[in-house]
Order: sequence, then structure tokens, then C-alpha cells
Amino acid sequence: MRKAYVVSWMVWAYALMVSGCIYLPLIPGTGNLQEVNLEGEGEAKILLVDISGMLDTKKESGFIEHPSLPARIKEELELAKKDEQIQGVVLRINTPGGTVTASDILYHEILEFKKEKKIPVVAAMMDMATSGGYYVAMASDYIVAHPSTITGSIGVIMLTANAQGLLEKIGVQPTAIVSGPKKAMGSPFQPLKDDEREIFQNVIDTLYQRFLVVVEAGRPNLSKAPIRALADGRIYTADMAKGKGLIDQVGYLDEAIDWVKQKANLAEDAQVITYRRGGNGGHANIYSSMTVPTIGAVGLPPVDSGSLIRAVSGGGPQFMYMWIP
Repeated sequence: MRKAYVVSWMVWAYALMVSGCIYLPLIPGTGNLQEVNLEGEGEAKILLVDISGMLDTKKESGFIEHPSLPARIKEELELAKKDEQIQGVVLRINTPGGTVTASDILYHEILEFKKEKKIPVVAAMMDMATSGGYYVAMASDYIVAHPSTITGSIGVIMLTANAQGLLEKIGVQPTAIVSGPKKAMGSPFQPLKDDEREIFQNVIDTLYQRFLVVVEAGRPNLSKAPIRALADGRIYTADMAKGKGLIDQVGYLDEAIDWVKQKANLAEDAQVITYRRGGNGGHANIYSSMTVPTIGAVGLPPVDSGSLIRAVSGGGPQFMYMWIP
């Protein structure tokens, strides 16, 4: 009897909500971006921008769609441009990288923001800032890596798969009708030929050169020869990266915030803020809403399997600035 009463009440409440008689915020994290104070009470503000998970241009899926990472970062930076109280930015980076294009978009947008706003930007590396994550950090003025950060993996990887053998076992034989002999190269339904591999290698080499140029611009203390020697795809601990000139400081997130305060001549009580969709942020602090690796092991990319599957399921090869052990 009680169960029937509860069900009836739920149906009645749902009917009221659908009819517009009442509003219940059942889906948090939607709507316009809102400013959330993380710490400090001063007039000046430091914006904390979260760059976590896999870097790609696809919308975040789930019960409700969210903007892609580049779209969200662009939106946050546009808001920050209009706020004269924002005197510095901290990029909190926790990513193994992602697609070449997404990495480059983020890098470009941060550079454009710096040119217009003319305020200091620091990159604070967390668990991981490899490949595309390091690429994005090159847009900052200063890099602080957590003592346990893994960074580096400077280079390009192409992801593809050959499903021909599997399909033959189940009696499926895909057929492609093409306009030219190279139109279907990289297809998962046929093996990669040597001349096709050479074509892909040329593309990868070009994208790799782009990465080197970005690192050269972001680390003016390093010349081309040392950069190329360091950029063989290997990863580095924070101490190793500091010793090789890939970062500026080994420290913590609050030290990155302190660097901005000193660089911008801000008072100690300067606010640290971030932007969230809906809600008031609850008991937010500088470590809130940080993407955590789904497998709790050091050295594994902080991305869910769905993100990685999306990256390789586009029907063809994917060029990535990403560490995929």
C-alpha cells in the first residue's frame, strides 16, 4: 500500500514538473557559466581553468550533452576578457593529451587570450601533462609541475586498427568502391601497404615538426638540438623535466597561484575563482572538479575508456598528440 502511494506521488510530481507548474533542478551542471569563489576575499581575481581528461573536439556525452573541451575553454576565456578584476590565470592541466587539432585549438585560444588581456598565465601540471597536455602548457608564461607529475611524451601517434582477420573469421567481407587507389588507405578492413605507411609517416613527421616549433616558442631557453633530443616520445618525471628545462618549477598548485600573485603584483588575499555551469559550487576549493584517472595507477592516462574509443572509432586513422602506453 505504501509503495503504491509513493509511486502515485512521484507520478503526480512529475506531471506538475512537465506541465511547468513547478521547477526542480534535476540536472546539475547545465545552463550558463557562473563564477564560483574558491578562496580569497580581495578585489583582484585569479581565474582557475581546468583542462582535464582527453583533449578532443567532440561534445562530452552522457545523460546530457556538454560543450566540447575547446568550446568550454573558449567560453571561459571570453568571460574572463570582460572581467577587469581578473588579473591572472592558472591552467590546471591533468591530461595525457588528445587529438592534434584539439590540442592546437586550446594552445591557440590561450595565446590569443594572452595577447588581448595581457595578464600572466601559469600552467600547473597535476597527475599528468603529456603530449597534447604539454603542447597546451607551451601557451603559458611559466610552468609548475606537481612533484609526482608525469610529463613529456613529445610526439605524434596515429591510431588505426586492422579488423580484416576478425571479419574473415565471421564471414564478413567489406568492399570499398573508391575514386583512386589511395582513397581507402588506413581502412580497418584492409592491411596497410608500405607506400601507404610512408604517406602516413610524412603526415606524422609534419605534425611532429609543428610540435617542435611550439615547444621552441614556449621554451626559449632551449635550442632546436636539445628539444629534438628530448622529443623522442619518452616521458619525464617532474624533477627530470625541470633538469632538462622542460618546466620552470617543481611545486604545488598553491605555488602556481602564488607565482601569479607575485607576477601581477596582487595582494595575498586575491580571490581565486573558476566558472561552473549551474549551482553555487558547494564547498569548492582549488582542487575541486578535477578529472581523476579511472584506473588508479601511476602513469595511466586520466581518461575513461569511452573517450579513447571515440578517438579511434571515427572510421579512419586518428592523429594524436597523446601518450598511450
